[in-house]
Amino acid sequence: MRLLVSGGGTGGHIYPALALIEDLKKQDPDAEVLYVGTDRGLETKIVPAAGIKLKTLHIQGFKRSLSVDNLKTIYLFLKSVRESKKIIKEFRPDAVIGTGGYVCGAVVYAAAKLKIPTMIHEQNSVAGVTNKFLSHFVDKVGICFDDAKKAFPATKVVMTGNPRAQQVAQMQATGRLVSEYGLAANKKTVLIFGGSQGAPKINEASLQALEYFADKEYQVLFVTGQKRYDQIMADNRTQDLPANVFIVPYIADMPAILPELSLIVGRAGATSLAEITALGLPSILIPSPYVTADHQTKNAQSLVNKQAALMIREDDLNGETLAQTIDRLLQDEKQRKQMAQNAYQVGVRDASDRVLQVLTSIKK
Repeated sequence: MRLLVSGGGTGGHIYPALALIEDLKKQDPDAEVLYVGTDRGLETKIVPAAGIKLKTLHIQGFKRSLSVDNLKTIYLFLKSVRESKKIIKEFRPDAVIGTGGYVCGAVVYAAAKLKIPTMIHEQNSVAGVTNKFLSHFVDKVGICFDDAKKAFPATKVVMTGNPRAQQVAQMQATGRLVSEYGLAANKKTVLIFGGSQGAPKINEASLQALEYFADKEYQVLFVTGQKRYDQIMADNRTQDLPANVFIVPYIADMPAILPELSLIVGRAGATSLAEITALGLPSILIPSPYVTADHQTKNAQSLVNKQAALMIREDDLNGETLAQTIDRLLQDEKQRKQMAQNAYQVGVRDASDRVLQVLTSIKK
């Protein structure tokens, strides 16, 4: 298969694409893949590092308020459509898939106009503007949450799950928490993680909670985010850490440590939830209120409704609520195991295979 993949801007659009490409290469070592992204997104580093050929477009998203800059956005979109058609004609893909971000708007639209089989993949429970637009032109729409169905033409929708889940589901515990971070091997472990850049409100609540964690039977691994680590470690509250609390700036290949955790506390991005449910991890979700259409809250609520996670809204987050919720869940073995089982039942562990099956079915 010759597959053209487009998606960019954030890891939530890129990592599912890379997981899909990895599975395709396993199934078909002779497959040819071209990735088209923006010229300034994370994909410019992540995609080449994965050994995948990348072409870039200069494009930007619409402003949500009336702005003269939107005229430039329209110009760049039309220009990118023309450039995408050239790329598509040169690469001659059997199918094109967009995994999100405004760059795939131009690429997938161009492919549809050239009568190339097309598919989009929506990772969140709330459909993005680009995917809503593209759904009128593509052959199929892959979704991860039932709530997203209503945003798309019903005959095109396929429940695929997130390809990242299939990648993570195959991971096994390797003892990294002990060998790399010095944690105890025989204690329950909770990970607190606000994203690669860190989340100020989660970091502050974690600092407030340090005194509550002291002398607990479990241990806490608190990931601050690279750019916030020095500030955290300069805070008076971290000068005399409890022996069961460990603070680090960043964890490379975070999914690899997930099988070793008893509980995870973090945001409710689509990729994170795919990883959590793939492994059946109990979680306390703190959705970011700063994302489009508050989609993280809706993502989290989809798990809460299935008793597969607990949720703390940022407005209710402080050291006491964080520590008490963690403490209650880690002390209640029955609830934690039931939550883990419910999360596992929600997970889709063959998502990449499902997406590839759809692409094969629409390939002409």
